[in-house]
Amino acid sequence: MFQRHINKKIKIVLIVIIFLFALIVCKVGYIQLFQYKKLNKLAKSLWSRNLPIEANRGKIYDRNGKVLADNLTTTSLVLIPNQIKDKDKVSEDLANILGVTKEEMLKHVGKKTSIERVHPEGRRLSYEIADKISALNYDGVYLVKEAKRFYPNQSYLSHVLGFVGIDNQGLSGLELEYDKYLTGSSGAIKYFSDAKGNHLQMSEVYQKPQDGMNMELTIDYDIQASIERELDNVVKKYSPEKALAVAMDPNTGEILGMSSRPNFDPNNYQNYTLEETSRNLPIWATYEPGSTFKIVSANSNYKS
Repeated sequence: MFQRHINKKIKIVLIVIIFLFALIVCKVGYIQLFQYKKLNKLAKSLWSRNLPIEANRGKIYDRNGKVLADNLTTTSLVLIPNQIKDKDKVSEDLANILGVTKEEMLKHVGKKTSIERVHPEGRRLSYEIADKISALNYDGVYLVKEAKRFYPNQSYLSHVLGFVGIDNQGLSGLELEYDKYLTGSSGAIKYFSDAKGNHLQMSEVYQKPQDGMNMELTIDYDIQASIERELDNVVKKYSPEKALAVAMDPNTGEILGMSSRPNFDPNNYQNYTLEETSRNLPIWATYEPGSTFKIVSANSNYKS
């Protein structure tokens, strides 16, 4: 009787083990057959790293195809801290090249992150500095392409065009108003590394950036140039607090030229006050209509 009782318990335990094993097999089979895409995606997210490649911002043209806002190609410094072997040496050399303290650079080099962008001292580097960093040939130190907004005519049409920040985001004017159209989609160089950040010998994937949309204005470059010249003459001769001018096609209402004083150079907007950069006087200011109302008066007299 006792032996039968023992055998019965063994059978029950065996059945439970077989049942649990069957459940595990079914679960593994379900994961392999139906959730493999999700698992594969999670695995790649652990191995995959991206070196960002910034897209070019859309250009801005006048009505005849004259470039008013363009892009320059620059480079920026990106670090992968886990790949840097001698952090002290790398920090010292990079600090000497970028003109910052070793302690400041150590904060970037020793940061516990997969990818560290050195900001702001490592952004928009000159070719000379970029060549010096490239010559170091250190593991974990990368130079990536970055686009910088450039206004070839400097203060020309500055309030209308506006300007962008260090991350190429529109901050004022048309750059801000149409930012979502002018901004492209960034690309990347995808590579693979293990948990310690060591570069795995797997093929890198290049994801091409998508440039932003170009924009064509109703502005006529020659008319705008005349407005800029005459406003400069007015300021030089009379030294007014403010001056503004607008040229419009009376048949269509298209704005052919617009400018005001004081103005600024959007390439170096940081050197100006908020009042100088943010006030597009023909749009923002209140001023007497003067002779522009004569046609209204004439129409009123005619109707009466």
